[in-house]
Amino acid sequence: MKKLLAKGERSNSLSLIAIRRTIFEHLLCGLPEKPIAKKFLDALEKRYQELIDMRYDNVGGVKEFIVKMVHIQTKLKSHQIDLNEKFTVKHALNSLSVDLTQIKTTHNTIGEKWIVKACC
Repeated sequence: MKKLLAKGERSNSLSLIAIRRTIFEHLLCGLPEKPIAKKFLDALEKRYQELIDMRYDNVGGVKEFIVKMVHIQTKLKSHQIDLNEKFTVKHALNSLSVDLTQIKTTHNTIGEKWIVKACC
């Protein structure tokens, strides 16, 4: 039984090391230092799920949708998690419904870097 427990603890430690090496440093702040690997991944997933799950549902304007995304991004910044504006703009564009592909096409055609303030 001791061998099995030791093997499990070693596996968990190696998993945590691998996870921490593959995740950007700013994403790790505020997470527990020595948890179980599964709980660590669950905590990391929960933190970003709200932003990642956002999809434009054709209720309200696109501007309001982007403002909601920026609000969540601001909440993450308050926890010293700074998401790239480029990520927010790309995620907002990718979250739009099919009937709004003209906005995506315009973004891709212009070739200029869009910032969040310009989208709002």
